[in-house]
Amino acid sequence: MARRHDPERRQRIIDAAIRVVGAHGIAGLSHRTVAAEADVPLGSTTYHFKTLDDLLVAALRQANEGFAKVIASRGGLEDPDTDLAAELAGWMGEWLAGDRTGVELEYELYLAALRRPALRPVAAEWADALADLLTRHTDPVTARALVALMDGICLQALLTETPYDEGYAREVLGRVVG
Repeated sequence: MARRHDPERRQRIIDAAIRVVGAHGIAGLSHRTVAAEADVPLGSTTYHFKTLDDLLVAALRQANEGFAKVIASRGGLEDPDTDLAAELAGWMGEWLAGDRTGVELEYELYLAALRRPALRPVAAEWADALADLLTRHTDPVTARALVALMDGICLQALLTETPYDEGYAREVLGRVVG
């Protein structure tokens, strides 16, 4: 039997893994569940991703792209005189107003890094990249504090299921910016 060329298969597997984790949590993730969701042979998942951690790393990288797209679409950091607290509060509002499953998934993958060391560098890459981006407008220590505060605000909104309060976020971020 001839081997079928399928250049999109790897991406379909990542997308399927994200759907599986979104529906069943990380505990529901296996090569078998992902293969079924992606409608690919089981061997395809293990060919592209030797371990589940490899697959989770790819899923986390893709999930990170969601927030990066929000940042890129707003473009507010290009202006050196931008109100940094207002811009960051706007980012979070736009991100949290989007696909809630995707936001929850991203945090679930971040928290999985506590038990899965392979995920830690990817989680750290995103936090470091965001902090580096913010150093255009503030010092490195304040930038890292802003990233931590943004994570905390987003987690509270997700965990308490309270509506995101952009005014509150702008105020507390402004206190850190000084």
